[in-house]
Amino acid sequence: MTEVETIVETRRERATDEAAPAVSESVELVRPLSHIGRGDIALVGGKGANLGEMTRTGLPVPPGFVITIAGYARFLEHNRLSERIGKLVEHLDVDDTSALQGAAASIRELILNGQVPDDVHRAILEGYQDLRGAGGADPVVAVRSSATAEDTGDFSFAGMFESFLDVQGETDLLARVRACWASTFGARVLFYRQKRGFPVEMPVAVVVQKLVNAEKSGVMFTADPATHDRSRIVIEAAWGFGEVVVGGQLVPDRYVVEKSSLRVLEARVSEKDFLLMRDPDHGGIVALNLSRDPRGTARVLDEDELHTLAELAKRAEDHYGVPQDLEFAIDGASIFLTQTRPITTLGSTAATAAKEIAASDGRAHPLLRGLGASPGRASGNARVLTAVTDSATLRDGEVLVARMTSPDWVPLMRRAAAIVTDAGGMTSHAAIVSRELGIPCVVGTREATRVLTTGTPVSVDGTAGTVSLGEPAKAATASPRPAAAPPVAVRRMAPITATRLYVNLAEPDRAEELAARDVDGVGLLRAEFMMLDALERTHPRAFIDAGRQNEFVARMSEGLRRIAGAFAPRPVIYRAMDFRSNEFRGLTGGTEHEPAEENPMIGYRGCFRYTREPELFTLELTALAQVRREHGNLHLMIPFVRTGRELAECLTIVDRSPVGSDRGLWRWIMAEVPSVVTWLPEYARMGIAGVSIGSNDLTQLVLGIDRDSELLAPLFDERDRAVLDAIRAIIDGSHRAGLSCSICGQAPSVHPEYAEQLVRWGIDSISVNADAIERTRANIAAAELRLILEHARQEAAARMSNVTEIPTHAATPCR
Repeated sequence: MTEVETIVETRRERATDEAAPAVSESVELVRPLSHIGRGDIALVGGKGANLGEMTRTGLPVPPGFVITIAGYARFLEHNRLSERIGKLVEHLDVDDTSALQGAAASIRELILNGQVPDDVHRAILEGYQDLRGAGGADPVVAVRSSATAEDTGDFSFAGMFESFLDVQGETDLLARVRACWASTFGARVLFYRQKRGFPVEMPVAVVVQKLVNAEKSGVMFTADPATHDRSRIVIEAAWGFGEVVVGGQLVPDRYVVEKSSLRVLEARVSEKDFLLMRDPDHGGIVALNLSRDPRGTARVLDEDELHTLAELAKRAEDHYGVPQDLEFAIDGASIFLTQTRPITTLGSTAATAAKEIAASDGRAHPLLRGLGASPGRASGNARVLTAVTDSATLRDGEVLVARMTSPDWVPLMRRAAAIVTDAGGMTSHAAIVSRELGIPCVVGTREATRVLTTGTPVSVDGTAGTVSLGEPAKAATASPRPAAAPPVAVRRMAPITATRLYVNLAEPDRAEELAARDVDGVGLLRAEFMMLDALERTHPRAFIDAGRQNEFVARMSEGLRRIAGAFAPRPVIYRAMDFRSNEFRGLTGGTEHEPAEENPMIGYRGCFRYTREPELFTLELTALAQVRREHGNLHLMIPFVRTGRELAECLTIVDRSPVGSDRGLWRWIMAEVPSVVTWLPEYARMGIAGVSIGSNDLTQLVLGIDRDSELLAPLFDERDRAVLDAIRAIIDGSHRAGLSCSICGQAPSVHPEYAEQLVRWGIDSISVNADAIERTRANIAAAELRLILEHARQEAAARMSNVTEIPTHAATPCR
């Protein structure tokens, strides 16, 4: 008979024995939620008290019980841990990171290895049995810490204590309970407690509840946390378990409901990358990729669910008398509230709120959400700019906040700790430039310039796509660029691949750093950044009219020389200027020389523009010729080529320029317009040596999506099969025409799985952003090895079958 079965039998005997006491003697070790109220914080902690209060109020809460503070104290006493823990933290300097982590690890080991005393053990299993019911299987539960100062009106301790989903069976349950007890001595908690003046001992209870197998979940605020508007309820939701929302792992749907009428004022549907769910076959929490699942772009909550959730949120606020921050989970038609706490930052100053969130490791709910466009984290005071002419006000290390950016903003962007924009998607100017510069960026927030004000301290997470209140970092977090590593050491460790790996580059200042990395050259050297410096943010026509052509050539040559010299003898592919008319208009004198276009993304740009205004292009070619006298590894790439006719005119300009007689110059084109597939044979006859696929513009034109539009961002997907078909056709067509084929768009940098598909299709080289170098090289190597193995297996199978020739559909060996 198992221990649980023994307990069941004992309880049955008690039920039939009139002399048995009505209440278990272990009642203070474990209490059901139905016997807990908000006055019981000292016994069950903040979370437990709130859940019990909601249960008693009639709000829908999953059934459960709490292992009380008395149970925790009994555990400490039984293992004689209090004195040992006290010695470890008595003289602890929490500002000494090494000492702090060492003490936390030692205490955690003591608790995890401690023995749960028999009376506490028995009480826990009794509570667990009540959730199971007579004759049922062991219930699946969630186990969460509940500290006495947690989820109160003054302190949230957001995200600091342990929580576990999908716990089943007595052994697993007891292990998770000990882990919750240990979490009260985590490094972050010890730091926070000392800084806030809490005592060394902070008793912790543990909540055990039946797990809601959530189809959808999220958080609710009965006051807008960004604007403090108490007339609105803000609801954020995603598919599956709510940890993805609470932890900021993706951008959830956002709904705004008018509190008085329960009318839905706003429904912002995001693109959800994945969900967390319980594995129905093997148990455990697993992530399900939604990239090809319709739920990825579908609305999570319908009108009825929003109405019900808003009603529940109002009931909770009315009961507590203050605005609430709630968590919910939905399983089928059943809606449950899994947590509530007061919103701690309403009415506080920005500085006070910033300190609170910075101390809790930035785990509080963000002020803003958008697309995480460039990874990394940085903090600084916000600087909200409405025009590039206000650039003088931006100080080094501040967070640049703007509606959107364009090339003339680049000098500002270089000085920023991070960038936040209202508009834009993953391939917008702000996103691409931030990745080039190696600084965190969040785009598509819609309201950053309205919500944030200059001087407000903020923390930007470019991976999660969030912006929170936070103190400026005292350390140099504004520039998380990797330090240059010795090139010999890097190359020795890296795998060798037949497919060349290039890097995308924009600035001469990063040339030496990136040349030391494991790359075979520069696959995309953008002209725009150097050109802006050379032109001093003046429109080219005005610059040329002022007779400053020689000055422009000298400045461009200086930048190109630094880059070509750093990478020599590896190739550097210079993509000539590809400003669009709306970007040129932002330069000094631009309004006098630029047409006003409704859709400049497919307008007056690239190759065609050179044929109509060859003056600036000729100056670029002159600078190219000067540098090639010293560094023959510098080559030319022409962007946005639509037809053979315009390319022929453009190449005539090249032939007449100082670089025209240079037979060693590679002439490449960007493959961004789908028409390239048809024109490839003609391009080869014109002397083009290679094509580089620009997946950003190619996706835009194949799918008919303006890639600068945040409204269409959910539809922009370089992995769409139509885009992939176009890429494969370009690779195949290039090889048939005898051209080298590369890719330099954002897709391989953002989606690592792209590399294997490109290798299988025989691409010659892949050019990625600096942050993707190592993982892309590894992905290329793995893909090549798989191809070699597949080919070898096919040859072996053919020999075994007495077939003398490999079938025509067999995989081609690596190029």
